[in-house]
Amino acid sequence: MQSWRVGSVTVTKIVELEATGGSKFLLPQATREACLAIPWLQPHFMDEEGRLKMSVHALVIQTPTRRIIVDTCLGNDKEGRGVPGWNKLQGPFLRDLAAAGFPRESIDTVMCTHLHVDHVGWNTMLVDGKWVPTFPNARYLMARTEFEYWQAKRDSAEHNAIFDDSVKPVFEAGLVDLVDTNHQICDEVRLVPTVGHTPGHCSVSISSGGHEALITGDFVHHPCQMAMPAWAATVDYDSTQSTRTRREVFGRLAGTSTLVIGTHFAGPTAGHIKTDGDAFRMEV
Repeated sequence: MQSWRVGSVTVTKIVELEATGGSKFLLPQATREACLAIPWLQPHFMDEEGRLKMSVHALVIQTPTRRIIVDTCLGNDKEGRGVPGWNKLQGPFLRDLAAAGFPRESIDTVMCTHLHVDHVGWNTMLVDGKWVPTFPNARYLMARTEFEYWQAKRDSAEHNAIFDDSVKPVFEAGLVDLVDTNHQICDEVRLVPTVGHTPGHCSVSISSGGHEALITGDFVHHPCQMAMPAWAATVDYDSTQSTRTRREVFGRLAGTSTLVIGTHFAGPTAGHIKTDGDAFRMEV
């Protein structure tokens, strides 16, 4: 289990799944040959054969006054997912969360950076055949533009399943707060708009005691996109905008002390961005 201190704030990583390889469906330009030409990705983010390492995990932010979980992974018992290995999971995520000191009842805020399948799954859990909120004492924060886009988009059976079992139940329970993409969650934590991957995508900025960190969400899926910002994900809503967002954020953070914590980065997961020619790299 990994955790990082950011002033008076602690960020803890709770892993649901990790995998090496199998990322071609997401980043088709990141072939083994292309990635082997980025040697700094080894050993943490790529194996010796050029296969990318990725992770599905949640990040718990503990501030002096709040306990926030950022993105809730895939969830157990879910069906209708586009990736076969993501259906009907029976993993120990909630046990691992509690073992880390964060029983689900103790979470007071759930922040969804966006509403894709691997970021909302544990919003709900299956109890007696019904989807109920996993975190009953929490407010679920979602960007208004993000929620309204997916609420209106009913032309995909896969998306309908995700919205109906992982978003709609918490909304109907009255637990959802629709917020702006620059919403201030508490003194130390605020949202930063990083659109392109989805219409209302947000990253999460932490500032405490002169220290800074950024939880990425999916404006970047893998550190290889620092070396190649134009490698847009196949699931990006607007690949031109997502590329623009990556270049802008990497350029702003390069050479600073801001700790970048990747929502899908395996291994060390966090590091600092440096300039590397006309692109960027990550140092851990």
